[in-house]
Amino acid sequence: MIVLGVALLAAATLIGVYLGDLLGLALGVKANVGGVGIAMILLIAARLWLSQRGRLTKGVQFGVEFWAGMYIPIVVAMAAQQNVVAAVSGGPIVLIAATGSLVLCFGAVALLSRIGRRDAGSGAVEHGGSVIGGDAEPEAVAPAAAPGARKG
Repeated sequence: MIVLGVALLAAATLIGVYLGDLLGLALGVKANVGGVGIAMILLIAARLWLSQRGRLTKGVQFGVEFWAGMYIPIVVAMAAQQNVVAAVSGGPIVLIAATGSLVLCFGAVALLSRIGRRDAGSGAVEHGGSVIGGDAEPEAVAPAAAPGARKG
């Protein structure tokens, strides 16, 4: 049932917000620290746990996936409520931390794109391009063999 997926999300959100408040208290900050992120990690873990045990029905899966897809807009809306002017007036450490995290993210994306790079002429890449372009049916082409696999 879709309602169970929404209930799973609600439980993960409540637990995540509670843990975020506790983390904020532990750090001496009068704010929720990472509650939404904790909630999404709990939701992913719960979905994987249910899936491994064969208890993830289509309805629950649909409810979880729908609300998990809403995660980015929710985080953007929450970030829009933050008082950026007050944070920047707190000193240069905020700008240093923001610049450092931005540089680290760009570096991580560059590193991951180099690690996961595929040969542009491989059959899998060409097939993916034709499927995205609408030129081929996904079932029409057999999956490419893994590199180094022996035929036998």
